[in-house]
Amino acid sequence: MSFRRLFTSITARFNGKKLHIFLHSFIEEIVLFVRDISLYTQHTLSVLGKYFEYYKGYVVELLMAKRGRYQSSFLNLSVFVLVVSGILAAPHISSYYPTLAQGEVLSSVAPPSATVTELNLEQMSMTTQISDKPQDRVRDYTVKPGDTLSSIAQAHDLSDDTIRWANDLKGSSPILKPGQVLKIPPVTGVVHKVKRGETVYSIAKKYSTDAQNIVNFPFNEYVDLETFSLAVGQMLIVPGGIIEEEQVVPVPRPTAPQYLAKQSLGKFLFPTSGTITQQPVWYHMALDIANRATPDVYAAESGTVVLATCLNWGYGCHIIVDHGNGIQTLYGHLSKYYVSLNQQVGRGDALGHMGSTGKSTGPHLHFEVRLGGKVVNPWPYLK
Repeated sequence: MSFRRLFTSITARFNGKKLHIFLHSFIEEIVLFVRDISLYTQHTLSVLGKYFEYYKGYVVELLMAKRGRYQSSFLNLSVFVLVVSGILAAPHISSYYPTLAQGEVLSSVAPPSATVTELNLEQMSMTTQISDKPQDRVRDYTVKPGDTLSSIAQAHDLSDDTIRWANDLKGSSPILKPGQVLKIPPVTGVVHKVKRGETVYSIAKKYSTDAQNIVNFPFNEYVDLETFSLAVGQMLIVPGGIIEEEQVVPVPRPTAPQYLAKQSLGKFLFPTSGTITQQPVWYHMALDIANRATPDVYAAESGTVVLATCLNWGYGCHIIVDHGNGIQTLYGHLSKYYVSLNQQVGRGDALGHMGSTGKSTGPHLHFEVRLGGKVVNPWPYLK
């Protein structure tokens, strides 16, 4: 049977009322099909969204594992992809914006003040700007005529003893010779060469400081970032460390006063009791207050809890309280906290329990004051 005869036979069967019923049924089937496809698509997207929300946490954990060891590789790969994409897209961009490749067009529309017509070197004053880049390692300095130990230390914002210890200089006012090369540590403290069997804890004890100070210095390296193990022979910066010498009375570290009262004196309360093991410095603008008894931590002033969370790195379990006028305080390394998000707290209310979570070597409180989102020296707010 030919196709035409078959088609004629089918249309004859569905003439009139039967054809109308057939079309109506066909349209209903199409509507049901579209609805089912829509529901299936919505369900699939919902499931994919849930999987994304569930597994993205693992991606973040992977990037932050080992204190961010894999983060730099991820960022390097991302930058590489962006650079390659830019190189591949450059010809297409230049084809859409041909004036970018024509210097004469740009110069023709540039204002007179932006066009260099003559270069007069005699009228130019050349100055050298010193970079404010943080010092990350020991550097060499060549002594100039007139230099003294104190002037060199002051120029590098270090203590006299720091330079004296780093260069094994004898006496409080050693004689320096022009041309002499001195080792300049990055921060006040001690530069230590690691020996077999030493740990951050034993080194900190040796130099009368706290192991957390060593860990806080961002440019110290470790064989294992989880245990802070060290390599034999590596140079370790010990911020705040001191070398005990004969007839030298060590200066005791300041102690935070005990929490006593709630009355407002125009300044923040000390958030807990204990010994201040690290003062604010450029790479750690906060107070570390240690206490083996792990007491409670209190709100330095009344405010609203804007963050209460626990991490496996960084601040560990920590709380941020907003006091208004752009001022916030942060309480880090807690073992647990008693407050919740958006809760109102009063001056002196207990926020949590001191601990050693996150990047920490022992029980202590990491206390920060933030102004407009920037971490500032907390002392002006406490004294």
